Amino acid sequence: MRKVVFSINSTINGFADHTTGIVDNELHDFFADYLNEIDVSLMGRKTYQLMESYWPVAHKDPECTESMKRFADKFNSLKKIIFSRTLNSVGWQNSVLAEKDLVSTVSELKKEKGKSISAGSISIAEQLVKHNLIDEFWFLVHPVIAGKGPRLFEKINKVNKLQLIDSFAFKSGVMVLHYSLVRPGM
Repeated sequence: MRKVVFSINSTINGFADHTTGIVDNELHDFFADYLNEIDVSLMGRKTYQLMESYWPVAHKDPECTESMKRFADKFNSLKKIIFSRTLNSVGWQNSVLAEKDLVSTVSELKKEKGKSISAGSISIAEQLVKHNLIDEFWFLVHPVIAGKGPRLFEKINKVNKLQLIDSFAFKSGVMVLHYSLVRPGM
């Protein structure tokens, strides 16, 4: 059975705003390597529009590093399933609008053969946590305190215990924390 994996950059105080983190080659290299184990990415509209605005054309940016290009190539080639109530179409290569609800789609994908499935936005992850559908979590905690932005798991009202698999630090001070979900009865 395929795993659903959630990865997110956040501040020390739990904000996941893409403008507040330490974005460097080490971070892009990490995510490019992370994508070696992924073949489907699930996104909500906001994450899709944010990512789609840059990564398909990243190679044209004179400031795009080799690490960023490697990430762009891998991410652009992934199948992307977008969950949105407002988008009528998506134009990014390998992107499709979801035909079914999130829980049904993920339950079906988990039964298929393939690599892991990435849950790539806070709203998607919150819904999947409510249904115990995320198997592993990668939290990249940046040494930054922010005063605003979207917070992680703000709408979760039950305790979900996690077991640490691994942890390490980047030179920048970003802490990478890899957890698995402790399933009820385990």
